[in-house]
Amino acid sequence: MSAPDLSRARWRKSTYSGNNGGCVEVAFLDGGQVAVRDTKQLGQGPVLVFTPPEWDAFLKGAKAEEFDPD
Repeated sequence: MSAPDLSRARWRKSTYSGNNGGCVEVAFLDGGQVAVRDTKQLGQGPVLVFTPPEWDAFLKGAKAEEFDPD
């Protein structure tokens, strides 16, 4: 699978995010993929790209508190 074209991605972050730079941004891509990056990197850092099923699984896990520290 080739890397998706991110040149026209419309990045956004949660309205709950403050201005402290500790945020992630997401972009919904053609074909349903979801790209995620660290705001602190100012668009120069790595990007994770999830398929629709992977993104759904991540969201379900987050809502179920699977990633909360013990």
